[in-house]
Amino acid sequence: MSKFTLEALRKASAQEFAAALGDIFEHSPWVAERVAAKRPFANVRALLDAMTAAVNHATLEEKTALLRAHPDLAGKAARAGVLTKDSSAEQGSAGLDRLSEVEYEAFQRLNTDYRQKHEIPFILCVRRHTKGSILKQFERRIDNAPEREFETALMEVFRIAALRLDQKIESADLGLNGRLSTHVLDNHAGNPAAGMALVLRELSDHDAPRLLVNTRTNKDGRTDAPLISDRPVPIGQYEILFSVADYYRTRSVPLAEPPFLDLVPIRFSVAEPEGHYHVPLLVTPWSYATYRGS
Repeated sequence: MSKFTLEALRKASAQEFAAALGDIFEHSPWVAERVAAKRPFANVRALLDAMTAAVNHATLEEKTALLRAHPDLAGKAARAGVLTKDSSAEQGSAGLDRLSEVEYEAFQRLNTDYRQKHEIPFILCVRRHTKGSILKQFERRIDNAPEREFETALMEVFRIAALRLDQKIESADLGLNGRLSTHVLDNHAGNPAAGMALVLRELSDHDAPRLLVNTRTNKDGRTDAPLISDRPVPIGQYEILFSVADYYRTRSVPLAEPPFLDLVPIRFSVAEPEGHYHVPLLVTPWSYATYRGS
């Protein structure tokens, strides 16, 4: 997807500006229209702040309409393929387009119950969450007072808008992206473990693990790219499976059969989507250790 530059947005006509950013707030181009006259913006943060202020200063009716413009999560619109491009990508990032029938029914029940109580759809910045985390948020928030949920929903809308701006404008630098990386050190040989196969999986209480990355370490014992980067690291539980026995077999290290360590699983949780998580492995054929780095 080609991105706009802030300079191009400064030079655009008011109509061009509104057309470029009209989808930042779901089905609500009036937000971009109201800030067009406030240009130039010193940076993308100033633009985001202006758009947020436009919503905060809007009438209650306008705010309510903005919230109601958002689709249900994993709802009928998603199944019918009529979501906006941004909403479809956002829900897909959390696996909401690949639900089992049992999961789909659970989402429909929660969507219906939430709408009946709060008279707005359940809104969550799903790029910051895994499927399991979304369900936990759903269940946690559904019993809140309607007034509290209205304000919470607006805050989530602002998070969604910030991530959409980050994707749409070059060098946005809004501090929204986290990172997950790993590094394998072979303590038996005393050097980085090059060529070790590993997979990253997202764990769920309701479904089988979801494969996210299948790769190998490079000569420095790292992966060529972070396991997750250029986006928030979704809140949830993860597992990295390191193929330790296969790695040592290729180096002709004598192993018992079956080997004491075969696949080494490191399970961990992410609570800070914008945080930097480094999960290294220090390993020998008979032992391993890890810690959270950054």
